[in-house]
Amino acid sequence: MRTVAVFSEADRESLHVRQADEAFCVGPGPVPRSYLNIPNIISTALVTGCDAIHPGYGFLAENARFAEICADHGLTFIGPKPSVIAAMGDKATAKRVMKDAGVATTPGTDILASVDEARAAAEQVGYPVLLKATAGGGGKGMRVVERPEEMERAYASATAEAEASFKDGRVYMEKLILNPRHIEVQVLGDEFGNVVSLGERDCSVQKPSHQKLIEESPAPHLSEKARAALLEMAVRACKHVGYTNAGTLEFLVSGEQVYFMEMNTRIQVEHPVTEMVYSVDLVKEQIRIAAGEPLGYEQKDLQLRGHAIECRINAEDPRNNFAPQAGTLQRVVFPGGPGVRVDTHVFSGAMVPPYYDSMIAKIIAFGATRDAAIARMERALRETVVDGVNTTIRQCLEILATPQFREGTYDIGFLPHLLAQMEPAAAER
Repeated sequence: MRTVAVFSEADRESLHVRQADEAFCVGPGPVPRSYLNIPNIISTALVTGCDAIHPGYGFLAENARFAEICADHGLTFIGPKPSVIAAMGDKATAKRVMKDAGVATTPGTDILASVDEARAAAEQVGYPVLLKATAGGGGKGMRVVERPEEMERAYASATAEAEASFKDGRVYMEKLILNPRHIEVQVLGDEFGNVVSLGERDCSVQKPSHQKLIEESPAPHLSEKARAALLEMAVRACKHVGYTNAGTLEFLVSGEQVYFMEMNTRIQVEHPVTEMVYSVDLVKEQIRIAAGEPLGYEQKDLQLRGHAIECRINAEDPRNNFAPQAGTLQRVVFPGGPGVRVDTHVFSGAMVPPYYDSMIAKIIAFGATRDAAIARMERALRETVVDGVNTTIRQCLEILATPQFREGTYDIGFLPHLLAQMEPAAAER
């Protein structure tokens, strides 16, 4: 299949521009004028004779209106139906749909109309609570509220960040489950009602901003009872809403208790770990499904093999609250060899602009066992060279070396606690 890449002026030299059959600029660096510029993107697709548009990980990937516009112009949107995107993309609506499907959800509220309503709801739900943007993702528009006196500031901050990030300032509330694990299930559904799950990923290694840093599949120390519940609920939920294409259902797991959190109606950044342990090309499957083909296999045909870990290489300063870094990458060397995969758009001499997510690469390591995958990842990270900006490479190595990660006993409170322990050492530098 021939490909057409779109890019902003800031990404003119990006690897995806070089590797596509054709590439067209859709605007200047700022996101609203380029990657969120729907008229320019649709025009490019039409002028170049495209049949379909793959929306990628973010930006317009969960925009129901964009999916509708694609259909209006005879373009196939590689993703679920607009109605499903709208229902599942709104976090509060998604929780109501999951309840109807018999899926356990975290205690909480629908969309909050005011800070006063938030205060009243928190008294009923019980502190601590979590305010979350209904159109959110990536930790944006999310605030922990531990005491009543924190509510006004947290509500104002969450709604403002949600408005700035998603043009939708609405938030809802969930009971904060203390130190659970964040585990998600990968699903695929076709136009014929067939739905399969491709196991789970543990995404509990998260920065204080709730953004993921390391992911792995399968989840370590997950009981067979909890795993079976996760996979069964994910498939049942997708069949309930008539889900098609690739998607991810995210859960909080505390012991044997499993709570649905939200659904991402798109491919995930961490999808390569699933691809490696199930030997399924998820993006290829997305394209096949969008073209109207059946899955061609059943749940029993999907066999888990080995273990895979992904580390996100971000242009950030971990010692300064993971502050994003911009600048020229003077030298870039990525690892290779059996069982190592690198997804990236950068190279030596590339410019990291200040407009976008700070992730510049993903390194994925596969092994026959979890210990082998960890060892291979450590080797791969030590072989990686990125000069010119601070990155998360050293931070990932430090995490992999901790007893909690080695034993697979970490939860979402692990990394914030680890960072707090490192602060005095960082200050001495």
